[in-house]
Amino acid sequence: MNKLTVIYNDAPQLEFDRNKRLEDHQLLYLDKMDEKMDLGIAVGGQQISHPDSNQRAQFVAANLAHAIKSDNEAQMASLCSYIAMRMPDIQQLSIKEQEDGSIEIDFSFEPAPQNVVHVAPPTRLI
Repeated sequence: MNKLTVIYNDAPQLEFDRNKRLEDHQLLYLDKMDEKMDLGIAVGGQQISHPDSNQRAQFVAANLAHAIKSDNEAQMASLCSYIAMRMPDIQQLSIKEQEDGSIEIDFSFEPAPQNVVHVAPPTRLI
């Protein structure tokens, strides 16, 4: 499977099909995201001046959680695309909001569940 499925609070939210090519301006946007992260990011309350790919994925996933919660579809699409393209082995991203307001992020390298509806990249699932 060449797809990334995003699960938020146990409900499928997004799916990205890596077989569909992004347009040049979308790829350029992902590069600009990397350039901004090169300046440093905050993950788990800790400032990281030279984030590695895993720390970048955690940062983007945390922002994706906020985009899902606020129903910002454009931001959801770009953040999901980033994770799918920069972390090609990730099959599923699970985000769970905790009672204290924090989030738990789990990257799975196993194929997504078979009951997920497959749609064009990345759009919201029905």
